[in-house]
Amino acid sequence: MTFSQLDIDSDIVDALAQRGISEAFPIQQQCIPLALGGTDIIGQAKTGTGKTFAFGIPVAQRLGLEPTRGVKALIVVPTRELATQVTQDMEMITSGRSAAVVSVYGGKSYDEQIEKLKAGAQIVVGTPGRLLDLAGRRILQLGDVQEMVLDEADKMLDLGFLPDVERLFSMTPAVRHTMLFSATMPGQVISLARRFMNRPMHIRATDPLEGKTQANIRHLVYRAHQLDKDEVIGRILQADGRGKTLVFTRTKRAASKLVEELIDRGFAAAAVHGDMRQEGRERAMKAFKSGKKDVLIATDVASRGIDVDDVTHVINHTIPDDEETYLHRVGRTGRAGRTGIAVTFVDWEDLHKWSLINRALEMEQPEPVETYSSSPHLFTDLGIPEGSKGRLQPTPPAKGKPARGRNERSGRDGDRTRAANDAPRSEGDKPKRRRRRRRRSGSNSGASQPTAE
Repeated sequence: MTFSQLDIDSDIVDALAQRGISEAFPIQQQCIPLALGGTDIIGQAKTGTGKTFAFGIPVAQRLGLEPTRGVKALIVVPTRELATQVTQDMEMITSGRSAAVVSVYGGKSYDEQIEKLKAGAQIVVGTPGRLLDLAGRRILQLGDVQEMVLDEADKMLDLGFLPDVERLFSMTPAVRHTMLFSATMPGQVISLARRFMNRPMHIRATDPLEGKTQANIRHLVYRAHQLDKDEVIGRILQADGRGKTLVFTRTKRAASKLVEELIDRGFAAAAVHGDMRQEGRERAMKAFKSGKKDVLIATDVASRGIDVDDVTHVINHTIPDDEETYLHRVGRTGRAGRTGIAVTFVDWEDLHKWSLINRALEMEQPEPVETYSSSPHLFTDLGIPEGSKGRLQPTPPAKGKPARGRNERSGRDGDRTRAANDAPRSEGDKPKRRRRRRRRSGSNSGASQPTAE
C-alpha cells in the first residue's frame, strides 16, 4: 500500500516521494488511519520498520498547514541521537508546511533551543531531562499540547525516565491525542499507557520476539578470544559487499580503544559514546551517515538512535546482556527491506548469556563456533577474500624509532652509514666524546689519557 492511499495530505505525500519513499510499512498502514481519526495508539513493531512515520505523519497532518505559534506537539525520546533523527524526519514531513520543529536535549547550548521556542516552534522533540529543565524555567510551555508521543517507551524505563515522563504528562492538558511506540512492551509500559491514555488501541504489526529475529538478517555467532577480536574485525571489514558497519561495545573505554585501533589499521572509523561531547557525537554520526566514515563504534546509547538504511553489517564486539538489547543492536541492519549480517562475539565467560539469548529468540545456535582470525570458516561465512589481513596499512614504526631507511644515503655511502649505525659501540666511545668537549672548553685537567684517533 502506498502513502497516497492512506488519506494523507498531498504535500506530505510529495515530501516523502522526494526522498524516494512511497510504500508504507505494516505498522504505518495500521496506525496512520486510526491516528488521523484521533484514536490513542500503542504501536508495537520491530525496530527499523518505520515507527517514526507512523506517528510523525498523523502529528503533522492533525496540526494543519499553518498551526498557530507555540508548542502544539511534544515527542519524547530517550536519547540525544534519537532526538536528532526524529527531528530530521519531522522536518522532512513538514517541509511543505509552516510548522517549525525544534530539538531539545542536553549536551548542547541552551541558546539555539530557547531561541526557537521563543520564535513559536510548534513541534518539540526532546529528551526528558532537558524538557523538564526548560519547563521549570517557564521557557517551555506545555499547556497547549494537542499531540503527545512517547517513542521507545521501553528504553525510557531502562534509563529510569519513568518519573520524568510522568511529570511531562502532568504538564499537558488532560484532553489530548496520545501515541506510544516501542519495539517491546513490558508491563510497566502498558501500565503507563493505561494511566495517561484514553482507551488506546494496541497495534502490534509484528511481535519483536516472534519469528523471532528478522528473516532478512543473517546471524553469525562466534566464540572468540579477546586478544584476537580486533584482527577478526579487521578481516570482516574487508568482506565482499561490506558497506557501512556498526560495532557495538559494552563500555565507553572499549569503544575509545577500538576506534583508535581501527584507525591505526587504516579504516575510516568513528565512535559514539557517553564520554564524548555532544558536538563530537553529532560530527561522528554525520560522517557515518554521509559515508565519510563507514565504520561506527558505539555503546548502547546509539543502538536506538541510528536510522541509517544502508548498514550492511552489525558486529557485537561484546555480547549484549539480554535478547531485547540484542534485537535492538542487530536491528540497525536489514532496515527498509534490505538484507544484513549480524556477527556476535561470545567470550568464554559469557557463554551462559548467549545460551539465554539463543533460547529466548529460538535461534538454534546453542554452541558458538570457536573462531580465530585464521579460521577458514570465518572467510567463507563472510565472503572475505583469501589472504586478507586485518590491516589496510602497515604497522607504523614504534615511537622514537625512525622508519627503516630514513635519512640514509643511497649506494655505497648508505651501506657504510647503516653498518656504522648497526655496529656496537666500544666502551671508550663515551669517554672520548667527553674528553674532546673538555679540550674544546679549554680544560687543562690531566685526568685524561691521550687517545689515538
